[in-house]
Amino acid sequence: MTDEPREGTEMDWKLENVLLPVADVDRATEFYARVGFHLDVDHQPNDEFRVVQFTPPGSACSVTFGIGITHGEAGSVEGLHLVVTDVEAAYAELVERGIAVSEPYHFGPQGQAPGIDPARADFSSYVSFSDPDGNSWLVQERGYGTATGDG
Repeated sequence: MTDEPREGTEMDWKLENVLLPVADVDRATEFYARVGFHLDVDHQPNDEFRVVQFTPPGSACSVTFGIGITHGEAGSVEGLHLVVTDVEAAYAELVERGIAVSEPYHFGPQGQAPGIDPARADFSSYVSFSDPDGNSWLVQERGYGTATGDG
């Protein structure tokens, strides 16, 4: 086998799943359902193994947690990114669902600043939240048709 790619081919690499270490599977299941993610799987064939998979609406990538899934420390995953077309609407939805979420913010000349990016540039306005274990999420706005930012 050679290290060179075959001529005329390019492999597609699609991120399908991210493992989240959690301390309490039932608590995490309730949380991600409340966030509005779709429950794909909740399977527990025995006391040593349980797999729970959720997919954010519109996403091709899921998150999975459970028992016997990962040896990572609960809450150790940081900065998972979600992209939305309207961060203010996403913020309102999360608040309505009872999720503790940051106020919208952006980065200006002096660093992080409150509110939506004044130019409404793509990838420039954010909100963030964490699950009960501390795994953290960043929600960023891409307006799909607005100016492209450097975010």
